[in-house]
Amino acid sequence: MGKNNIGKMNNQPNIIICTCDQLPAYATGCYGNDCVRTPNIDRLASEGMRFEQSVTNYPLCLPARSVLISGQYNRTCTGGSGNIGVHGDGRDFLHQYPFDGRPHLREETLPEVLRTAGYETATIGKWHIHSWPSDVGFDSYIIPRVNHCHTGQAFTENGGVEFVPPGYSVDYEADRLEQFLNTRGEGDKPFFMYYNISPPHCPFGDAPERYLKMYNPAEAPIRPNVDLDTPLKDQEMWFNIYRWDFRYYTYMLPETTRLPEGYSLRHLTAEYYGLVTWVDDTVGRMLHVLERTGLTENTIVVFTSDHGENLGSLGLVQKGTPNEESIRIPMIVRGPDTTSGVTGSHVASLVDLAPTLLSMCGLDAPTHFHGRDLSALCRGEACNARPEAYVEHSDGATVRTLDYTYFLPFANHEHELADKPRQYYNMVSDPYQMNNLADSEYLSEPAGELDQLLRAWDERTPWSCQTQNGKKKELI
Repeated sequence: MGKNNIGKMNNQPNIIICTCDQLPAYATGCYGNDCVRTPNIDRLASEGMRFEQSVTNYPLCLPARSVLISGQYNRTCTGGSGNIGVHGDGRDFLHQYPFDGRPHLREETLPEVLRTAGYETATIGKWHIHSWPSDVGFDSYIIPRVNHCHTGQAFTENGGVEFVPPGYSVDYEADRLEQFLNTRGEGDKPFFMYYNISPPHCPFGDAPERYLKMYNPAEAPIRPNVDLDTPLKDQEMWFNIYRWDFRYYTYMLPETTRLPEGYSLRHLTAEYYGLVTWVDDTVGRMLHVLERTGLTENTIVVFTSDHGENLGSLGLVQKGTPNEESIRIPMIVRGPDTTSGVTGSHVASLVDLAPTLLSMCGLDAPTHFHGRDLSALCRGEACNARPEAYVEHSDGATVRTLDYTYFLPFANHEHELADKPRQYYNMVSDPYQMNNLADSEYLSEPAGELDQLLRAWDERTPWSCQTQNGKKKELI
């Protein structure tokens, strides 16, 4: 770390990174959805800088969150881990709390840089990273189990004995955020709060009834690339997962296997949009507390998501895929030195948040951070950083430019990129990705440049699980 980062304190802005889980840009009003009610997110966008084009760097929970906190691509900060852990005998499993010994995020993280500079660091809400918050730079934390539920959710505070608060976990986390903000006093250290709201991620059936009934299924907007006449693959199974999550796929509880009569993709979409408004109401509560406590003026607020949601687009469900619904996310930055507006000159991404926020605080980003400093864009100024962003997947990698999406699969288990793309879309003429240009015998001229960009990124971005002889070795 540079000397400029040591001892910085009271004159620096507070930071709140507020993420939600599984929210695509298309499901918010400020990104063009005229049905879903998101007045608080829209207001934040009107008061800050909204990135018109922004993507996750890996459309799965654990990898995306690891990227955001570490400032590194997933292949480096976790060795390429997905959402699950691995038993000693090689079997996959969903670990409910982090592992001991800091298996992931081994290099200095965003909260560690901020803590060294004099910040108090805290996280509340969904964590889903394989290292404990206290091991990667957080002074305090309140995190739930990995399994998703909105009632009966178990938490630990600073590694203490597990407890289950009454009511909805979203409300409990908002209560604890309010308590944290209420205790801030003049002369206190600046703070970094990483605040995570679990919806609109399922289970929908475990959410407040008023949100589930908020939108009429017949009126909920369906993406043009959704075919309502063709059932999804394993549709009933996926509907049950959306409605009950692990209570269905792990325990098969009887109530979780009974879909409401006539339940369809339209009903699923309407319930999902209801949970988006639940997120918005919770964001509104955070903004209200900031105003009431007088913290708004000197607090940077970032609102974003870990990844998107397919909801039947191109016949797909949930996330993890390289299409736009899965990778494109909202990204809004409001702060003391930001201007209000929309920027469309760059494709922003989660890995850019760490260096951008440090720059906004007058701090140097470590050289091992991979992202770009986009703080100039937040001020409404020109930015000389490269405009494209890169997205990792379990089976390949994508370069997303302002005009194109180009996906190369892995050719083998050694993560070598294949010779030809699997997906190539013109996002200007084909925003819903209905015409895959990779299927053409002739690839247009931009494909060559995109191919070079992606291979160059692949070459310079290391896998932390590689040994010196090139063999892959998982971290956990």
